[in-house]
Amino acid sequence: MKIRIIGAWLAVLCMMAGSADAQAPARPLAPVRVISFDGGWNLAVWAAQRQGFFEANGVSVQLAYTPSSGFLIASLFDGKQDIALALMDNLIAYQEGQGEVKIAESPDLVAILGGDGGFLSVVAAPGIKSFADLKGKTLSVDALSTGAAFVLRELVAKNGLTDDDVKYVRAGGTSNRYVELLAGKHDATLLRTPFELLAQNRGYRVLASADMLGAYQGTAGFVRRSWAEAHEAAVLGFLKGYRAGVDWIYQPGNREIVEALLVANIRDMTPALARQSYDLLLAQPGGIYPDARPNVAGIGTVLALRSKYATPPKILNDPARYIDLRFYDKAFPR
Repeated sequence: MKIRIIGAWLAVLCMMAGSADAQAPARPLAPVRVISFDGGWNLAVWAAQRQGFFEANGVSVQLAYTPSSGFLIASLFDGKQDIALALMDNLIAYQEGQGEVKIAESPDLVAILGGDGGFLSVVAAPGIKSFADLKGKTLSVDALSTGAAFVLRELVAKNGLTDDDVKYVRAGGTSNRYVELLAGKHDATLLRTPFELLAQNRGYRVLASADMLGAYQGTAGFVRRSWAEAHEAAVLGFLKGYRAGVDWIYQPGNREIVEALLVANIRDMTPALARQSYDLLLAQPGGIYPDARPNVAGIGTVLALRSKYATPPKILNDPARYIDLRFYDKAFPR
């Protein structure tokens, strides 16, 4: 009898515990504000948002788009954004005091993930058939001293022109440069996938791509070290959600939905162009990194270009200075 009574009480206690668990409020999601340039390199974020991967890892991600690299960097230091997805050169430029926007505090930027190989192509107006035709013409970049400006200068030099042969102007992020190229404000610019495809579809010409420079760290995820150390759980949740998004877009069975994400999120995108964009965005090497890990060799190329072209001049040759893999290694232990 006593055994039956004890058993009954244990059953009641288990039911009460289960009821308490069911009624317990869900753990609140940590908000993470992410800023990026508008473009297909955001596929992993769009997929993770759609599939709930961020929420499954304890974070709620709000994605905003920046008009320029200066605005993006300022947003991190103003505390308006937490994580940036942008070209690795932007991080290095501001960390080395070579950026175009003044930073009030000592910079403490570090990359916590690697996004892609850049997807950079030189695209020119329909009447321009070669680099030689660019002599005396206007070429646009996001900013003159950060981002991909040095990639464009290097490609111009490798194709027989000097800085004196062309005029470089600021024009903001890729989507804005695309619009201004179509409007005839510039003769050529650097575009990132899928914008070079969108331009080609309108009769514009791709003159060269950054592939000729070898490995290149394009998009990187970077943060202020001080913010990351104070919000480790949010950083880990973002990393896990992001890589889950990467894993998902690489699954062949999801291709149709991935292409739909491109159409839904990019101006002028069509289903046919989305199919082409998918192949480029996921191409290896150079596409979206399957492991989301920073590419040390690619960062080395960024440093070499910055050492060659940046002012004030500095010799930069240590990729490890700009990476903090503690969070990555904790999120994805080997």
